[in-house]
Amino acid sequence: MTRNRNRNKSLIDGKLLDQFKYEIADELGLREKINTQGWPNMTTRECGQIGGKIGGNMVKVMIRNAQKMMAENNNL
Repeated sequence: MTRNRNRNKSLIDGKLLDQFKYEIADELGLREKINTQGWPNMTTRECGQIGGKIGGNMVKVMIRNAQKMMAENNNL
């Protein structure tokens, strides 16, 4: 059995992921509830809506952003 030593290493910066979460929450109309009640008081369905968007279309957006950042860094 092979261990995954990179299990705890994230491919995406935590701050960037939080930014995506809040952008999606805005799109779904959940931002105000998050700001007033906090993440722990969100329903499983609401968190799933946000997570589902991240796992779906937002992955494409994150890849595009990462490619753009890499291209900009190579131009320096």
